Amino acid sequence: MNQREQMEQQGQWRITVWEEENFQGKRCEFMLECPNILDRDFQKIRSIKVDNGPWVGYEYPEYQGQQFILEKGDYPCYQAWSGNSSYRTEHLLSFRPIKCAKHSDSKITLYECEDMMGRKFEMCDDYPSLQGMGWCSKEVPSLKVNSGAWVGYQFPGYRGYQYIFERDRRQGEYRKYYEYGTQAHSNQIQSIRRIQH
Repeated sequence: MNQREQMEQQGQWRITVWEEENFQGKRCEFMLECPNILDRDFQKIRSIKVDNGPWVGYEYPEYQGQQFILEKGDYPCYQAWSGNSSYRTEHLLSFRPIKCAKHSDSKITLYECEDMMGRKFEMCDDYPSLQGMGWCSKEVPSLKVNSGAWVGYQFPGYRGYQYIFERDRRQGEYRKYYEYGTQAHSNQIQSIRRIQH
């Protein structure tokens, strides 16, 4: 039995969602992904408590729309999961666990051009400003997650749109910006960090 199977058996991924803000209204606990909360007779998710594991929430069913990282903790309202994002949605309609997050063993390679071409920069730490660490552009045209899971942000200081990058998805290869997520409209990433587990 591998580590992931052991974690699934031990309930390593657990999230509780409520239909209203401040942990009010209908509630439900999940240990697996939920592609559409509407199928569970919910109208929306307005507050969340993450007990175990990192998760990613989406504004639309079937893991579509803006992505929001959900690490261990309480999210009593949408401002809590939106954080410093310039984009806010007052509810989430689908979510899933991020099973490959290994904070202490995460590595990512950024590329200067699409299709993982051009100069590259390997990193294994959090960077609140990619330009501050020497990346010469506000854009990351492609990247490869070598291990773990990461969240990239549109602006420095972990602000703006969020993009979740995982080793377990796409073999960790994101060759063009539109592979960053269904909401990706540009390749602008100016800060990046490892996802906490």
